[in-house]
Amino acid sequence: MPKAIALYSGGLDSTLAILVAMRQGIEVTAITFLTHFGCDISDKSSCSKNPFSASEKFGFEVKLCHLSDKFIEIVKNPKFGHGKNMNPCIDCRILMLREAKEFTKMAGADFIITGEVLYQRPMSQRRDTFPKIDREAGMEGYVLRPLSAKLLKPTIPEQTGIVNRELLYNFHGRSRKPQMALAKEMGLTEYPAPAGGCLLTDPLYSYRLKELLTHNPSPSVKDINLLRIGRHFRISPYCKTIVGRDKKENDIIESIAEDGDYLLKVIGYGSPFTILTGHVTERDIEIAGSICARYSDAKRLPVVEVKIERKGGGSELRFVEPADDNLLNAFRVQLTHFQLMHPI
Repeated sequence: MPKAIALYSGGLDSTLAILVAMRQGIEVTAITFLTHFGCDISDKSSCSKNPFSASEKFGFEVKLCHLSDKFIEIVKNPKFGHGKNMNPCIDCRILMLREAKEFTKMAGADFIITGEVLYQRPMSQRRDTFPKIDREAGMEGYVLRPLSAKLLKPTIPEQTGIVNRELLYNFHGRSRKPQMALAKEMGLTEYPAPAGGCLLTDPLYSYRLKELLTHNPSPSVKDINLLRIGRHFRISPYCKTIVGRDKKENDIIESIAEDGDYLLKVIGYGSPFTILTGHVTERDIEIAGSICARYSDAKRLPVVEVKIERKGGGSELRFVEPADDNLLNAFRVQLTHFQLMHPI
């Protein structure tokens, strides 16, 4: 039986690509590549649906592979550049195909499948970029894109008869109607709503990431995970504070803090958790306490008592004045309307 390795996001297109191949009697093993910038599959509330429900229903295996530092490096220095924000889409596909190539060797697979659709994405899903991506990954001729295959040059699996080209498709463009019709035909009823799952395409997140890399070219996993949540304030080039906006974010901040970080909370009133991280001075603690007080239920009081706990160390109580707008605006990491309209 022919074997293939599939790049699998759990979305509609990648699922359909697998089912189209399976319908031809091809044994498919799906690989889901994890990065720090996608849907957190460990947190069901962060994904619109179970991303792997189709694998359970249709009976194909899914393996997880975290790209970790390899992906962060291409985000910082992509050979083929960023998209509109911080998304290194071409380099991302090359990296995933290179990793998938290793899986094909281990599994004795014949080729790779992706759910890419011609012209669906402006940077990486073009007729001229597909061959470039495959060539850079060392997989030229061995990457099958079943949903758009009839619009592309026949791959080696098609030429050798492993795959019947007539049973593939000619989908193109951004409309999902053809895919939705095919999903209905195949009995695929549950799949995430089409949306950009990569945080690197989000302008605010991308701005926060650029700001972080400017001050810390080698951020920790904690630093990157904190970009997803809260209100961000850069107190100094070496120090940053993040204020939770609700109970869920407070819980994340409390759980993610590491030894040496400071956790702040107003005593006796409803209060956000505030994390202060980096190389911290007394001035930084004072400012972070003031910002924490501003977002608490005690923000209208002239003086507020804040508990300051150092993870792995001691704690203290300190009286501070809640921050005013001038102080907040002086330190806030904020994407302005002009920057949104004129991205770097």
